[in-house]
Amino acid sequence: MKKKKVLIHSNFCKALTGFGKHSKNILIHLQKTGKYDLVEFCNGKKWGDPSLKNLPWKCEGSLPNDPNLLKKLNQDPSLARSAGYGSETIDKIIEKERPDVYIGIEDIWAFSGYTEKSWWNKINCMVWTTLDSLPILPDAVKSAPKIKNYYTWASFAQKSLNEMGQDHVKTLRGSLDASNFNKLEERKKLELRQKNSIGTEDFVIGFVFRNQLRKSVPNLLEGFKVFCEKNPKTEAKLLLHTHWGEGWDIPRLIKEKGIDPKKILTTYFCTKCREYEVKSFLGENLDCKLCNSKKSQVTTSTKGGVSESQLNEIYNLMDVYCHPFTSGGQEIPIQEAKLCELITLVTNYSCGEDCCVEEACSLPLSWTEYREPGTQFIKASTSPESICSQLRKVLSMSEKKRENMGKLARDFVLKNYSVEVIGKQLEQIIDEMPIVSWDFDFKTEDRDPNYIPQETDDDEEWIIDIYKNILKVETNKSEEGLKHWISRLNSDMDRDGVLKYFRSVAEKENKENKKIELSDILDKDDEGRRLLVVMPERIGDVYLTTSLLINIKKQYPELNIYFATQPKYFEVLDGNPYVHKCIPYHDSLANLLLMEGEGAHQGYFEITFIPFVGTQRIINFTHNAKDKIQFELCT
Repeated sequence: MKKKKVLIHSNFCKALTGFGKHSKNILIHLQKTGKYDLVEFCNGKKWGDPSLKNLPWKCEGSLPNDPNLLKKLNQDPSLARSAGYGSETIDKIIEKERPDVYIGIEDIWAFSGYTEKSWWNKINCMVWTTLDSLPILPDAVKSAPKIKNYYTWASFAQKSLNEMGQDHVKTLRGSLDASNFNKLEERKKLELRQKNSIGTEDFVIGFVFRNQLRKSVPNLLEGFKVFCEKNPKTEAKLLLHTHWGEGWDIPRLIKEKGIDPKKILTTYFCTKCREYEVKSFLGENLDCKLCNSKKSQVTTSTKGGVSESQLNEIYNLMDVYCHPFTSGGQEIPIQEAKLCELITLVTNYSCGEDCCVEEACSLPLSWTEYREPGTQFIKASTSPESICSQLRKVLSMSEKKRENMGKLARDFVLKNYSVEVIGKQLEQIIDEMPIVSWDFDFKTEDRDPNYIPQETDDDEEWIIDIYKNILKVETNKSEEGLKHWISRLNSDMDRDGVLKYFRSVAEKENKENKKIELSDILDKDDEGRRLLVVMPERIGDVYLTTSLLINIKKQYPELNIYFATQPKYFEVLDGNPYVHKCIPYHDSLANLLLMEGEGAHQGYFEITFIPFVGTQRIINFTHNAKDKIQFELCT
């Protein structure tokens, strides 16, 4: 039987991110079944990247590899962001691979506009997304009826959407490879502490996180400070496994709160020997004492960091794990810590609710509500007093109680988050989907540079309107592109200037998206009697090339001469008696083997002249009718 082709669209499987880890787990699990033809479509990598060729499955990057297009996209933060999620290449990969199943695993805004694609729901489309706050993002609600297979990583989001009448939305948690994380023997843990100059009696509180503003670092530092004040006899240390070069200015916060910097530890990773060292923060680009490399030690980040086995050791340096945050889609480090049998302190909001149920054996952290400006999302400000109180509770626990809670916590993750469990659930979903019969056309939606925006005094509504109706891009009030253009309207541009830019982008994209179908352009009654001359630009070169046409026609009187150039230069050729027809230039017309044919492929033209190139990279001297060629055109 034919295997179902499954296209997985997410972070690159080797990326050190939550999505990246999850993608790797799922791809490996599905590959092991042998049931599917897998294709990975990875964000953050360019189309055609040679580094993607050495994986067990087919892999392609989602970023365009055209530097000119990337330069244009980077002029607009919203377009650049959507391109990073694959907006410029999604149709290309779908048309090329023709999957039976498309699974998008990203934040919901990564799929903006997808539900309007010509292929959407003509193949089996599944969105497996992280929603992190209430009320649910309007775009996630609006698109729900068009997403037949809609899965969230956390149950609070499913409950909210179900209450709105979207009963088909279900929860499918992010996966973990449980084999990577476990509690080490006491002897090994003591060795690790000694290696990293951590005392055997130190009470180490850990937090593994990407240094984003939604991670409640100020609250944790305040809670840690209060804990130290109330437990002066305890040698407490706070281990922040994160990158100190983004997000929160942690050294400044430590200084503001009057905390001894020696009590705050972090993980340094050597880019040369790839070993790690846990110590107090001393800046970036330190010398590595382990391999003597200069300026090679950096704090761990998504671009480079410890392996899973090394991360497991770092968890085992901790006595307790504390994860305060404003909101989150799943927060995978919570489950990793539980697999290491640590007691976890978790903010009881958003995805944290799933890890604060009784069987999860967490200690919930209380919080107060605040609203995010603009979106008005409910966010959690975790109580420092609650952090202190729960840390003191763990400190006073007997060793036996800690062990029992740790074992139950690990069992909870194995039953609810392990890749074996989640992978089986995903298999069932895929297996119930039908194989697709590809009997529909692929068309890129034209941009509309002539659209007249609706009249409104609200700049946000006006920009959202022109994004949607001129560039055919869905945006919302939280996106950077919208904020960028609001800022420009308030500083150096007026609406006419913004509209002119959007229209120019629309015209350029229409031109780039338009595919030349030679069979539709060429005359039907002169097959076998065609000759092509290619001179895309400039006007002077096009004009000079016409001086050669008389000799070409004299040499090949039986062939109709087609002249390929930019349409704006057609007027130079109007009335030329030797030109049978002008056709718009496209890069494929400079491919001599494609135009004339090679092997079993029958070309469109008997002879093709490409005088604007003269390199070995682009062939312009091999022709089918070799016995007829008496000269070559040159630049």
